[in-house]
Amino acid sequence: MALDDDIRVLAGIALFEGFAQEQLRLLAFGAENISVASGRLIYAEGDSADCAFVVTSGTVKLVHGSGDTAVELQTLGANTLLGELALIADTSRPTSAIAATDVELIRLNRRLFRRILEEYPQLAALLHHRISADLQELVARIAQLAGRFED
Repeated sequence: MALDDDIRVLAGIALFEGFAQEQLRLLAFGAENISVASGRLIYAEGDSADCAFVVTSGTVKLVHGSGDTAVELQTLGANTLLGELALIADTSRPTSAIAATDVELIRLNRRLFRRILEEYPQLAALLHHRISADLQELVARIAQLAGRFED
């Protein structure tokens, strides 16, 4: 994909809402476009995570476990961000990602993402607020579900 196409795709990702065109251009310029054939592993559960991926076309299955105990958790399509936590924190992959169809991805490097946040501290503050709100929402959903699992 061309740089302008990558910028348009990144602009549609919720995590990057509020990024200026210049900031999206920096992110896209340092990104890598990858093609993955259907059935191929994108990353494995437990692997160290140093990047995130934006699905630009095709579908990806997220799978927990392996072999007979593997459970497909979700299928994701275009304009989806995989592994966003890896952009801001040292972490490992909680699931495996497998190309359900031929997939086109944009690979986003953590080091570059952090450098952009350092250069534009207002973005770091915006992301902090967004992540905090998402975490509060998650905790509220867990609290709602907790009652279903009590004796």
